Amino acid sequence: FTSCCPGWVDYMEKYYADMIPNFSTAKSPQQMMGAMIKAYWAGKAGVNPGKIFSVSVMPCTAKKWETRRNDDMKSAAKFLGADAGWDVDIVITTRELARMIKQAGIEIKKLPDEEADNPMGPYTGAGTIFGVTGGVMEAAVRSAYFLVTKKELGDVDFKPARGLDGVKEAEVDFGNGTKIRIAVAHQMGNIEAVLNKIRAARDAGKETPYHFVEVMACPGG
Repeated sequence: FTSCCPGWVDYMEKYYADMIPNFSTAKSPQQMMGAMIKAYWAGKAGVNPGKIFSVSVMPCTAKKWETRRNDDMKSAAKFLGADAGWDVDIVITTRELARMIKQAGIEIKKLPDEEADNPMGPYTGAGTIFGVTGGVMEAAVRSAYFLVTKKELGDVDFKPARGLDGVKEAEVDFGNGTKIRIAVAHQMGNIEAVLNKIRAARDAGKETPYHFVEVMACPGG
């Protein structure tokens, strides 16, 4: 299971704790970036990591909770052996940012075009699409496919899962006798049905229907 949606992670830990070992061990992109800024970029830029105040702009209020969920959210400080605070100091939502811009009297349409800062180097298209439902899955599968086959993966043919609303599934052939079954689910009611399907297969001693499942708590990602 993917682990980048904090609402989903919290739900899984509370109601499907028996499946926690199946979580991806990767942090969310927000938390990875926060740690990288203080543990890596600060050194490159010659900045004291303890002086950095990291602000994340996110569409989801659960991202606020994620920054303080446990001491693992202080990984930069642990790595450096110094007081660098939380990896991400504060989260504001896109709506909060929009209100701040409006209150400041800034008219976005009248601002001149400008390239965004690029402090961490080049980025990929995968980093752009991860926020929408199916984006994390596509990015991960494309990367895995390239690492195994040294070829680019074509379009993944997702189809609606029979009997499961809000869920789409696909099978990817790696060309070496390995096929992986993947699924993408969003919205909590739909997610529960997928989890119950997986649990039923496991408890019956059968092969689980999917190898990799992307989950987003909100409709659309």
